[in-house]
Amino acid sequence: MARKIISAIDVGTTKIATIVASVKAKDDIEILGVGVVPSRGLHKGIVVNLDEAKQSIAASVREAQRISGIRVDSAYVGVTGRHISSLNNRGVVAIPRDDRLVRTDDLKRVLSAARNIPVAEGKKVLHAIPRFYALDGQEGVRQPVGMHGSRLDVETHIITASVTSVQNLAKCVRSIGVDVEDLILEPLAAGEAVLTPEERDTGVIMADMGGGTTDIAVFKNGSIYHTSIIPVAGYQVTSDISIGLGLPFSIAEKMKKRYGNVMPAQEAEQAVQVGVENGHSASYNELCSIIRARMEELLQLILLEMPTSDYASLAPCGVVLTGGASNLSGLDELGQQMLRIPVRRGRPLSAGIYGISDILNDPSYATTLGLALWQVRGKEGSAFQQKRNGSWSSFVRVLRKLLRA
Repeated sequence: MARKIISAIDVGTTKIATIVASVKAKDDIEILGVGVVPSRGLHKGIVVNLDEAKQSIAASVREAQRISGIRVDSAYVGVTGRHISSLNNRGVVAIPRDDRLVRTDDLKRVLSAARNIPVAEGKKVLHAIPRFYALDGQEGVRQPVGMHGSRLDVETHIITASVTSVQNLAKCVRSIGVDVEDLILEPLAAGEAVLTPEERDTGVIMADMGGGTTDIAVFKNGSIYHTSIIPVAGYQVTSDISIGLGLPFSIAEKMKKRYGNVMPAQEAEQAVQVGVENGHSASYNELCSIIRARMEELLQLILLEMPTSDYASLAPCGVVLTGGASNLSGLDELGQQMLRIPVRRGRPLSAGIYGISDILNDPSYATTLGLALWQVRGKEGSAFQQKRNGSWSSFVRVLRKLLRA
């Protein structure tokens, strides 16, 4: 199999990360370049200033190009924000042929039936991901093509997004000369990078704690079961520190990263002071107390977003915390105390990934790497990609090539 170059852009609230990779197989991925720059023009995953967002994305892409020596012409782009919503819906069709043999066209028909749901004005379906199929009432079928039956059902996880939010994001990327290959919901991507097959099969809750949002994905029986976005994350922790201790936001951010601990030692003295440059200092206990209060609230919000109160049965493998805010010391221990289920910190799994990959071995880059893995592993393309690959779009692309010839 020939190598293929793919690129992905993680457009976050605090950072923009672009990755360029050379792919030969699912377990043979060479990272050629990574470009990371501070994010501007975005708030809680939504573009609020087009010019600033374009400049940040362009700077990230240029850095990845400089390191890899490869021009980025197209990329897979992550989507998040409170405008995201999801539900599970069922579709059913009959197999009318005499041989009762399920064909690929039948899968398309049943998925179309499952996608046929009322959508709020201003929103469109982003993903419609098959969870499992059923043939004549027998559930748990993962690949029905070639099997026999008279009735085909599909359980589908449907994710909708704001049209304007998605359009503005795509416009920022295209304006710098990079085509959007596909738009992928960020928690789906992060799950590809940090979860094991056993966790996805048995049941697990993944919480990607970024700068502006905490993206939640529940996996069960090997597929996505529930997704949700909470507009609370690392930014709110820093804001609390800034207000509570009377510090500039940038100094509060540095103190959080350098000294933050949600489970400080009991013997820590109240009078211990911590500080950074410019003479700013604060009580270590007060700093940790503020951080802990916000993280306790966030963990409680995660539980409130669960589709059932019996989350222990829903996710026997517990919770996997990833994203930059999950790097806070003691967070996994605090999570276990509060939730009373297993909690671990999720770092991107590195098996089969090599090259310039050291920087990606951190929870804050779970989504970045996951966006590339989503495509490599042949996951279901979004509605954006299906529309992009439609017959009319293909005709337009061919026409443009002829005109340039």
